[in-house]
Amino acid sequence: MQFEKLSLTLYIIVSVIKIALVLFVLLTAVAYSVWLERKVVGRMQNRWGPTRVGPFGLLQPAADGVKFLFKEDLTPPHVDKPLYIAAPMIAVICAVSSIAVIPFGESLTIAGHQIPLQITDVNIGLLVVLGITSLGVYGVALSGWSSNSKYSLLGGLRAGAQMVSYEIALGLSLVGVLILAGTFSLRGIVDAQSGYFWGFIPNWFLFRGGQVVGFFIYLTAAYAETNRIPFDLPEAETELVAGYHTEYSAMKFAMFFMAEYANMITVACLASIMFLGGWSGPHNFGPQWLREVLPVFWFVLRVVVFLFIYIWVRGTLPRFRYDQLMAFGWKFLLPVAIANLMVTALVVALK
Repeated sequence: MQFEKLSLTLYIIVSVIKIALVLFVLLTAVAYSVWLERKVVGRMQNRWGPTRVGPFGLLQPAADGVKFLFKEDLTPPHVDKPLYIAAPMIAVICAVSSIAVIPFGESLTIAGHQIPLQITDVNIGLLVVLGITSLGVYGVALSGWSSNSKYSLLGGLRAGAQMVSYEIALGLSLVGVLILAGTFSLRGIVDAQSGYFWGFIPNWFLFRGGQVVGFFIYLTAAYAETNRIPFDLPEAETELVAGYHTEYSAMKFAMFFMAEYANMITVACLASIMFLGGWSGPHNFGPQWLREVLPVFWFVLRVVVFLFIYIWVRGTLPRFRYDQLMAFGWKFLLPVAIANLMVTALVVALK
């Protein structure tokens, strides 16, 4: 979709407003992802979860934020202080930055101007997301090294090895979609999934070219990349106390949590765009404002479902042993990802 060129001043103003809104929505979503996880896992374990602060515990994220702000920020005397302070900042900056190229709708018409629902559209958007998110492991690794603690060091080493092991499979799972779409632009990938085949089945890549296999490879690798159960070995409480953030407290500790949940949201957005049609859905009815808002609703709905599956897996599966984690990544997931890529390339070549 082509958008009109705005004047430089108007473009800067619109961009600043979009950055502020997206950052506010992302941080709010991070806070309420924690609330959702506590409520859902609580129900799965036959308990209530947060109920005390606000109706249904809805103000619990605000209470937790105030608590972290006013807690004493302890810095152990044995740490490498510059790296110790920089590590959580690197983690949260990389986690938040990647949302800049994620499109979450088509456009809004404001004062006669068509505003794309995306901070910036680059033609290599997928590479930007993968590049920025892969840098986040430096925050985890540096926190493990700088803390000068055996538990933190083991957590940092595990995170680095886990990232290397599963990043390859995750990247290969997306190459099949790139072959089918013929573009690295996230907006272009969504446009390539518009319409239906056989008149009623959505033209998503999940249903085309055998990419259902790629989707499950992506799903599994995404759990490992974000250090979530059953792949949460870098912070395994029963072995490493709290892993790489054992020596952190107050807002530094909160920044690691913010980075983890922001990465979950980014992974969910990318899954929706690459495999589930992004914001596609029935929206060609009603007044103009409804036609422009409905795509955002369909996109958010897909992201919320993906986050729910994240939480469901956490409440259901046990943690892998470390040797099982590495063997699964290299001996099973990577060969299947390569086979899926070869089959997809062969199918496209024979068409």
